[in-house]
Amino acid sequence: MNTPFEPDIPLPPKRGLIGRLRGNFLTGLVVIAPVGLTIWLIWSVVGWIDGFVLPLVPVRYHPDRLIQDLLGLDPLLQINVRGIGVIIFLLFTVLVGFMAKGLIGRSLIRFAESLVERTPVVRSIYSGIKQISETIFAQSETSFETACLIEYPRRGIWAIGFISTSAKGEIAGKTGGEGEMMSVFLPTTPNPTSGFLLFVPKSDVIELDMTVEDSAKLVISAGLVYPNAKAMEAGAQPIANLNTPR
Repeated sequence: MNTPFEPDIPLPPKRGLIGRLRGNFLTGLVVIAPVGLTIWLIWSVVGWIDGFVLPLVPVRYHPDRLIQDLLGLDPLLQINVRGIGVIIFLLFTVLVGFMAKGLIGRSLIRFAESLVERTPVVRSIYSGIKQISETIFAQSETSFETACLIEYPRRGIWAIGFISTSAKGEIAGKTGGEGEMMSVFLPTTPNPTSGFLLFVPKSDVIELDMTVEDSAKLVISAGLVYPNAKAMEAGAQPIANLNTPR
């Protein structure tokens, strides 16, 4: 109830039928789009792997041919069975990984790589693909483990980065006067796979409590998704307090 000294608050105008339908459509689109795109992406990837693997399998062992023979169906009937190629690919990859860990497998890999190293063009392509594969798939400690905040591109403007490691070698030697330096990967939005490699003094790096995955979500969403919003509501310190010397 308003007092005589308070102005009346105007009520929002009621939306018509078209406005309500539009709102319901957008709400439904927000719900359906992630599910539909996820299903479409998985279906496309599975189909792509099947299209690559199944041609290497004899026709008599194709899943559609086996189903036709088992049920006595017309051979001209097309049966789309997806996923068999993915299973074959996974089993083959596990088998190769198991063999590569053994003595014979390692010897064969070294021999094959020595042959590749002698081929000028193939050597460059193979070394680049191998380095990318090891970076993405290898189970090592070289992946990003900590998200951080740095002031970039100038003081007062903050950007999210990922701490790679401490600067070493010539980089650490040439920047020794700045104290310990950290190598920080600064991703771009909305594609976090590209960005900049920055060497920042450790005193200017603020480590975040949120995980690397949550920080990547924040970067990809262009600031629309805050995974640690509840932490801030629970009393997490703002950036200004984190920079204050203790």
